[in-house]
Amino acid sequence: MKTEAKVGAFVLVCAAILLITIYRVSSAQIRGARVSYKTYLRYAGGLEPGADVLFGGITVGAVTAVRPDAQDPTRIEILMDVKLGTPVNAKCVARLGSVTLVTNPVISISTGANDAPRLPPGSVIPPEETISVDDEERKIAALADSAHTLMDALQTDVKDAHTLIAHLNEVTDKPNQQRLANVLANSDAMVARTSPKIDQISDQLVRLTNEANGVMAKLGPAVDNINATASNANQTITSLREPTQADLAEVRKTLAELQAQMRAKDQDITYTLENVRMITDNLNELTESVKERPWSLVRIRQPKDRKVPPVAGAKR
Repeated sequence: MKTEAKVGAFVLVCAAILLITIYRVSSAQIRGARVSYKTYLRYAGGLEPGADVLFGGITVGAVTAVRPDAQDPTRIEILMDVKLGTPVNAKCVARLGSVTLVTNPVISISTGANDAPRLPPGSVIPPEETISVDDEERKIAALADSAHTLMDALQTDVKDAHTLIAHLNEVTDKPNQQRLANVLANSDAMVARTSPKIDQISDQLVRLTNEANGVMAKLGPAVDNINATASNANQTITSLREPTQADLAEVRKTLAELQAQMRAKDQDITYTLENVRMITDNLNELTESVKERPWSLVRIRQPKDRKVPPVAGAKR
């Protein structure tokens, strides 16, 4: 390839790069610099790319992509471009909404908190789920069923109220009113008859109370004497407790010593009895020996045994 061709190709490439840069810069200046964020929702509600992104009700960007999440298919990934300088912070919440009932859905970002840290570009804005139309229809249906049940209960209560009113009308008719008047008149007469007796019983109760108060006043000194006696007894017991405990300790000590002495004496007595037993055995042996060999008391040597005399006519 010739040098002129190489130079021409290089110039064309530089020109293309320059044109692309100029286009990008001009488009960025026209649209304004933007940064990307994303969020995840369980229900997108017909949201499409190009939908507005609102920050505190102000349009600050647009949705660039709406697609199922590759890692969790139960949620929808929503990408959005937001104007550079929008104070998106960690307390912001992204939710699906709409400006009016007839407009297309939008992504609404709350303003969050001023002291919360700013989210860097590419971060995930925490989502807040909205109720879908199907959920609203199910709730409305449930409310309708509850309303029907409530209406049936109200109708039953109304019937019961009518029955109660009818019973009240029966009770408050003229014959019943006359009966009530007679009952009240009889009650007044009975109260008038029993009033003197009630007054008499009240007087007796007052008299008994006064007598009981007099008895309690008389018993007061006796109770005081009993209390004083109990106090003196407690003091006496308290004063005698320590000497008695000391005496009991001495008695225990003396009993221990006596027990030790009795054990020693028991051992000595045992030895003495053993010696007496041995002496008794020796005396018994001596007595038997004297009975069998009385000559042993006189002679030292035992005499020879006597020979048996020969029988007559026997050969020698």
